[in-house]
Amino acid sequence: MNYLQVDNLTKSFGDLELFKNISFTVDKDQRVALIARNGAGKTSLLKIIGGKDSADSGQIIFRNDISIGFLEQEPSLNPELTVMDQIYLSSDEVLTAIKNYESACADDNSDALSAAMHTMDTLKAWDYEVKIKQILAQLKITQLNQKVKELSGGQQKRLALACVLITEPDVLIMDEPTNHLDLEMIEWLENYLKSSNSTLILVTHDRYFLDRVCNVILELDNNQIYRYKGNYSYFLEKRDERIQNQTSEIEKARSLFKKELDWINRSPSARTTKAKYRIDSFYETQEKAQQRIGNEEVKIEVSSARLGKKIVDLEQINKKFGDTKIITDFSYKFIRSEKVGIVGMNGVGKTSLLNLITQKLELDSGQIEVGSTVVFGYYSQQGIQFDENKRVIDVIQELAEDIQVADGKQMTPTQFLNYFLFPPSMHYAYVYKLSGGEKRRLYLMTVLMKNPNFLILDEPTNDLDIMTLNVLEDYLKSFSGCVLLVSHDRYFMDKIVDHLFVFEGEGLIKDFPGNYSQYREWLTGKEQELKKQDKIAAPKPDKAKVQKEKTKLSYKELQEFEQLTIQIAQLEQEKANIEAGFSDGSLQGDTLIKASERHAALIEELNEKEMRWLQLSEWTE
Repeated sequence: MNYLQVDNLTKSFGDLELFKNISFTVDKDQRVALIARNGAGKTSLLKIIGGKDSADSGQIIFRNDISIGFLEQEPSLNPELTVMDQIYLSSDEVLTAIKNYESACADDNSDALSAAMHTMDTLKAWDYEVKIKQILAQLKITQLNQKVKELSGGQQKRLALACVLITEPDVLIMDEPTNHLDLEMIEWLENYLKSSNSTLILVTHDRYFLDRVCNVILELDNNQIYRYKGNYSYFLEKRDERIQNQTSEIEKARSLFKKELDWINRSPSARTTKAKYRIDSFYETQEKAQQRIGNEEVKIEVSSARLGKKIVDLEQINKKFGDTKIITDFSYKFIRSEKVGIVGMNGVGKTSLLNLITQKLELDSGQIEVGSTVVFGYYSQQGIQFDENKRVIDVIQELAEDIQVADGKQMTPTQFLNYFLFPPSMHYAYVYKLSGGEKRRLYLMTVLMKNPNFLILDEPTNDLDIMTLNVLEDYLKSFSGCVLLVSHDRYFMDKIVDHLFVFEGEGLIKDFPGNYSQYREWLTGKEQELKKQDKIAAPKPDKAKVQKEKTKLSYKELQEFEQLTIQIAQLEQEKANIEAGFSDGSLQGDTLIKASERHAALIEELNEKEMRWLQLSEWTE
């Protein structure tokens, strides 16, 4: 069943043409990923599909009566609303249904109540508040009465994600949904979307996420759309085939063009009506021969300063903010060429460690010794706050007139920009005209052109396209200096790091000898072994109790947890029985009103008990 049809869509910004006469369809239940280079128009295309922007020509046709949810890269939220008010604002229809139901209950109006309950059934609104709190809990948003303006940028992005997920739209459009999520949240979102009924259209640079969630890839290249029915691994294979075929065709066209050019130059008198077909064919061949194959890559071969024997030594370092321990008695000595990843939940202190090493933050106690030959290159989450009214060439020239690259060669700022795929036409463009990814690529240039030998990268994958990430990975793997990396991109982490600093909370940092996938495998095995040991050690449970013994709960909490499991099941059954009565019309008059009041009370009671059950269940893990 066709949900979306894009016909002959064209979009330009001034002289820059993003895409021209592109057409494609999206069917029900498809999970579509859009892949393209930075600046190619991914976000613009999503905004046009989502109704946030308009095309120069062409049309977007959605199937009638389907709902659409759109997560933008920079979501627009009301700063004065609370978290819960913002959630309800994103689903006015459901909120209105709930209010109408509550009003009908209060007025003892059986006709209005019957209509309100029918609407609640249609919108699946009975458990709406419970679902809201469950999703917000997974995204680590717990202060529901906090105002939006008091949230961090990452929390606001996660709130916007919660808003679109809760509405369960027929078509869900998402622009970089994994940004600002920690690794556990990303894995939860993967599983949530795989089991969702929504048709997906998304842009993401997270290749594991893309590979596991999406089943259709749309590649935007050279202003055109190429479709691949499969996941990311399939796309890589077929894209390579496409480029090889295109290369062969263009080479043939160029060979033919040379022959035809010779004919057209030496036979001007032969251009009669009879030869018109050949002249037309010449111009078609010329157009094909002059095609550019979209297989250019950023080539990163920047030299690094010599690194001495002493690099960076951390000795019993400590840091806390207020009563929150960030780092406790951590020691480590970096060695040449090692590549270390940092993982942990948001807010646990990963960036703080980077800022301590680079002396942007002061230690509470302990010592950090930096070798005399160390040259840090710090790529931070915030990046440089570029003057938006400067030209691209000026940004580079202000840092250096000559840039040293591999083999002792020198490059001018103009050459260096070309090296990073900023063509001459972009050198004098203003910074504000660059896409988010192009700005991040420009920022990466400013870091690397200083020839660092100790790279510190804090979320470098945000906003960079997949093609640039592949090249950056190859550069980092061959980098002779040290790399310290924070990233939520599991694929990127797996390809780069030798071992991990795992922030376990309460200031504890574990040094794990392996990459992220190996760590997750080890962690899963450890959890399974602990559960197995607990099961063996625990006495056989009472048959009336369906929840097994959990060693991390106190005895009283364990009893509460087990009772909650039974009580929730009983309340759910009672609620289901009442809803069955609503549906079959067997409840009338006073009985209907009393059943409605009991139903409302059940929802509130279930909400409280389920939230407590969730809290206790987290302690059992």
